[in-house]
Amino acid sequence: MGSRQPGNTRSFALAAHGGAGKTTLAEAMLFDNGQISRMGKTESGNTISDFSSEEQKRQISIGTSLLTLERGGKTLFALDAPGFADFTGEMSAAIRVADASLLLVSAVGGVEVQTGRAWEYAVENDSPVVFYISKMDRENADFSKVLADVKEQFSGNALPVFLPIGAEASFKGVVDVLKGKAYVYTQDGSGKFTEGDVPPDMAEVASAAKEALVEAAVEMDDALMERYLEGEPVEGDDLTKVVRAAIAKRRIFPVLTGSAATNVGVHQLLDFIAEYFPSPLDRGPVKAEASGAAVNVAPDTSAPFSALCFKVMVDPYVGKLSFIRVYSGTLSSEGNNIYNVKKGEDERISTFKFMMGKEGRDVKEIIAGDIVAIPKLQSTKVGHTLATKGGASFLYPHIEFPLPVYSVAVIAKTRADEDKLGNAITKTLEEDRSLTFEKNSETHDNVLSGMGDLHIDIVLAKMKERYGVELDTRTPQVPYRETIKKTSEAQGKHKKQSGGHGQYGDVSIRYIPLERGAGFEFVDKIVGGAIPKNYIPAVEKGLHEYMAKGPLAGFPVVDFKAELYFGSYHDVDSSEMSFKLATRLSFKKGILDAAPVLLEPIMNVEVIVPDQYMGDVMGDFNSRRGRIMGMEARGRLQVVKAQVPLAEMFRYAIILRSMTSGQGSFSMEHSHYEEVPADIAKKVIAAHKQEEEEE
Repeated sequence: MGSRQPGNTRSFALAAHGGAGKTTLAEAMLFDNGQISRMGKTESGNTISDFSSEEQKRQISIGTSLLTLERGGKTLFALDAPGFADFTGEMSAAIRVADASLLLVSAVGGVEVQTGRAWEYAVENDSPVVFYISKMDRENADFSKVLADVKEQFSGNALPVFLPIGAEASFKGVVDVLKGKAYVYTQDGSGKFTEGDVPPDMAEVASAAKEALVEAAVEMDDALMERYLEGEPVEGDDLTKVVRAAIAKRRIFPVLTGSAATNVGVHQLLDFIAEYFPSPLDRGPVKAEASGAAVNVAPDTSAPFSALCFKVMVDPYVGKLSFIRVYSGTLSSEGNNIYNVKKGEDERISTFKFMMGKEGRDVKEIIAGDIVAIPKLQSTKVGHTLATKGGASFLYPHIEFPLPVYSVAVIAKTRADEDKLGNAITKTLEEDRSLTFEKNSETHDNVLSGMGDLHIDIVLAKMKERYGVELDTRTPQVPYRETIKKTSEAQGKHKKQSGGHGQYGDVSIRYIPLERGAGFEFVDKIVGGAIPKNYIPAVEKGLHEYMAKGPLAGFPVVDFKAELYFGSYHDVDSSEMSFKLATRLSFKKGILDAAPVLLEPIMNVEVIVPDQYMGDVMGDFNSRRGRIMGMEARGRLQVVKAQVPLAEMFRYAIILRSMTSGQGSFSMEHSHYEEVPADIAKKVIAAHKQEEEEE
C-alpha cells in the first residue's frame, strides 16, 4: 500500500460567507506548495477552483472544488465550497465529509450570515473548526474586532494561534504563538519570508495568547495538566499532541490570520494544517446503520472497504464524476468493481482520481480518509454508500440538503425542448441535490425549485449549454384549496330518457365542514335500501373526482364530510354512471350553498440578518401579510421567525438580497392552510373565471 496511511491524511472544508476569499486562499496554497507557477485571480477567471464557464463568467464559486496537496509528508484534501446562500447545499455536503472545517472570516466584514450557517453545519456534524481571519491587507482590516466577534458569536474557546504583524497596507507577517516565532514576508506576493523572534511590542500579547491555548489544551491530558499546574512548561511534542487532540475534540477553535491576495502567512497556514488538523484516526469511528441497528465504522485500512458519495459532477469532457469519501478499508482499481449498497448494483471502475479542480491524477489504490473522484459510475447518486460486493453491508446516513426557497414554473420553448426536458432534468437533479422538480397536479405547472434566483439562472444556463434545452420561466401558480364554513344539504337528480334504457340517479348529500387539515370523509347513512349498496361506491368515487376541481375557483375542495343520507333509483335505468352524474349535481350545489372559501398555503419562514436590517425585514413581512412569530439574537445577527402566505414569497429571495445588500439568508417550509382574505379571494376567483372564458 506504500507509505500513505490514514494517520497522514488531512481533509478540510474551506467555508465562509461569499466574498471572504476562499478561492483566493486555495490559489495561494497551491502556489506556495509549488503546484502552480502563478496565482490566478477570481476576476480573471483563471483560478484552479472556479473552473466552470458559469463560475468564470459570474466570478463566484458555484460548486465545491476538490484540491489535493502534499505537505510535510501528509496528503491534504481541500474542499473549496461556495459561500453564497444559493449554493449552501454544496457547503453542507463538504463539511459533512471533511475531517475539519476551515472557516474564513473577513478582517473587514467580520462574521456574516453564511459564516454562521457554516458554523451550524460544523456543529451538526461535530466537525472541528479552525478560523482564518482573511484579508488583513485590506483597508479597515481589524483583527481584534473580528476575533471578539468570533468569540461572541461562536465560542469563547476561539483562541488566536497566529497574530498579525501590522494591518491594512502595513500588514507584513504573522506571529505563531505556539512556536514563539515571527514570519515577516516580502511585499511582492512571492510568498518569501524570513523567520525571526517575536517583535518586542508583541511579546506580551503573544505570551498571553500562548498561555490561553496551553491552559485550554492541557485539559486533554490529566498527567500533563498536573505538570502544568505545578509550573512545568508544556513544549515540543507534548504541546503539539494536546493541541491536536483539543482541536479534534472541539475543545479549542484556533484562530489564524493572513492575506491570500498578498500571499502573507499562507506557508504557516499550510504547515499548521499538516501538523495540527485532525486525521481520520483522530476523528475516530463514524456512524452507519445496518438492518436498523447503529454501526460504528473505524478508519481501519484492513477493514472492509466503504465510502460515501457526496457529490456528482457532469464534466463536458470526462463525463460523469462521482466524488467519494472513503471511511474504511482499502481498494485497488485493478480487477475490482465497486458495489452500490443502496441500489444493490455493481459499478465498474477503471481508476480513481486525485483531483486538482477540473484536472485529475489517476491513482490505482485508495485508503480510509481519501477523498477522490471516480469516472462514469452509472447508478451512484449523492448520499449512496459504496462498498465491495459481499463486504460492508451498512448504509451511511443521508446527506441533508437545505429545503428550496425559490421556485419558478418552467415552460419548454419548442416541442423539441419539451422532448429533451425529462432527460435534462433527471441529469441536473443527479448533480445538484438542492434542486427539486415536480409536476404540480393541482396547478399543472412544471415547478423547478432551488435556493435562489441566481441558483435557478445558473441551472437553466447549464441545461441550455449541456443538453440544448431552452426554457421560459414564470411565477408558479399558488396551489389554493377550497373548503366550506357551514353545513348544507343538496339533492342531485340525473334523469335522461332517449329510447331504450334511460339514465336515472338520485342522491341527497349533506356537506359538513371539518377542522383544518382533516381532509375528506365519506359517510353512508342510507337506510331501507333507498339506494342499492352496489351504487354507493359510485357516489363516493364521484365525490373524489369532483372535489379535485371545486366550484368556486377550480381548486381542490378539502376538509369536509359528505353524508349520503337519501336518494332513489330505477330498476332498469339506474347505473353507476347515473349516480356519479347525480353526485356531481349535488356536489356543485351543496358546496356553493355551504359558504365556500379559498384557502392558501402558509409558510414557516426563518430569516437571518445583521442587526441593522431588522426593522426593514419586519416591516417587509407586515407588507406581505406575515405574522412575526418570534425573534432571537445570535451575536450581532438576528433571527426572525414568521408565518407568511406562499403567494407573497415567490420573489422573496431577490427582495431579501436587495434589502440586506446580500447579507440576509432565509429558509422556509410549508406550515398549514388558512382562509384567504375576502378582497384577495375575489381577485383570485375573478382571474380563474377569466381564464375559463379564454379557454
